[in-house]
Amino acid sequence: MLSVLFQAKSDLLFLFQRGGRRCMPPTQYVPRVAILMSAHNEEAVIQSKVKNTLETDYPGDHLEFLIGLDAPSDSTADLLSQMTFDQLRVTHFKDRRGKLAVLTSLAQQTSAEILVTTDANTRLEPNCIRNLVRHFADPNVGAVSGEENRVASPGSDPAAETLYWRYESALKLLESRLNCTLGGNGSVLAVRRSLFRPQKQTIIEDFQIPLEIRLKGYRVIYDPEAVAVEEVAPTLSAQFARRVRIGAGNYQTLFANLHCLNPLKGMLAFCFFSHRVLRWLAPLLLLIGFVCSALMTGNRTFVILLAAQSAFYLSAALGYFFKKLGKPVRLFSAPLHFCSMNLAMLLGLLRYVRGEQRLTWNSTPRQAHFEVMSGSKSKSASHTSAVSRHPVKTDSRGERALQST
Repeated sequence: MLSVLFQAKSDLLFLFQRGGRRCMPPTQYVPRVAILMSAHNEEAVIQSKVKNTLETDYPGDHLEFLIGLDAPSDSTADLLSQMTFDQLRVTHFKDRRGKLAVLTSLAQQTSAEILVTTDANTRLEPNCIRNLVRHFADPNVGAVSGEENRVASPGSDPAAETLYWRYESALKLLESRLNCTLGGNGSVLAVRRSLFRPQKQTIIEDFQIPLEIRLKGYRVIYDPEAVAVEEVAPTLSAQFARRVRIGAGNYQTLFANLHCLNPLKGMLAFCFFSHRVLRWLAPLLLLIGFVCSALMTGNRTFVILLAAQSAFYLSAALGYFFKKLGKPVRLFSAPLHFCSMNLAMLLGLLRYVRGEQRLTWNSTPRQAHFEVMSGSKSKSASHTSAVSRHPVKTDSRGERALQST
């Protein structure tokens, strides 16, 4: 009983403060690591991203950073050519490929034991890579996902999204204990290179890659102490467009992996259904529930249910109205977030059914204040790894590579 109560206390601390998060002890395991990143038009953040990534506390002689430029039309390539890090290698793809195709090409260019995927608008905490990699001392571990913390861009209200991500993190922690973690965070995901063999092209690569590794019999771990910080999209429309795209990708993932719902797969099937499938079906269930309540108003119970649903959706509409006026009301932020997320999921389903979702997309708007995201500018500088610098040169080939010499 005491152990159960202690565990419950630890889980509550996990939800509300970092001090309660558990991790495995440090190890002496220091393999070669290649960080992979696909970038399209990222001129606002690309230089800060490179500096942040190569100034972690992981040994510089065991670290390389491979960036694949997915046919950018801005100055991203020019800005990268000004960078002077020995560990930096950049490949310029002339035609749009999509994130997973770019990552797959980059993975073939390195012999590092561990691959870490990240995004341009994500800042890695100084010990993030070390915390991810330590789990691979166990040969049964095939992938490790870190935690993605969301922070507000100027003028945005992240309260509801922050609460959602805390809930999501708690689910991932519990699934990790049950050895049924299926997905990860693409901005902070580590995998063994020998297992990085994506079988399906999808826009939700951070779910598909860990899932395929788990189906091969390897463990997929969630480590809440491997932290990456990502900025919430600065506008409601940008957030919504991103959710529609992810929604289409979710249904793409669902229909590509229906075999995972086989009850013979045990906890894996249960976690896939309860954590993922039910959430992806939520927009349809909400719509059915509202219509059924409206059709059964002859029963007092359904009148109350209809009134409650209507009040909730009205509060979401008010939240949207006030936010458009630039006066967000905290009381309405949760209903607005919930409704916009499910509406985006529904539109994503329509996009998937119509076959309109491509493997390529445009990045959400970035704001060039990368260091401010963490609230601690000096943190990266105080944990600088042994990074050497030389000018970056351009090698013109079919896939133009801007590689350090």
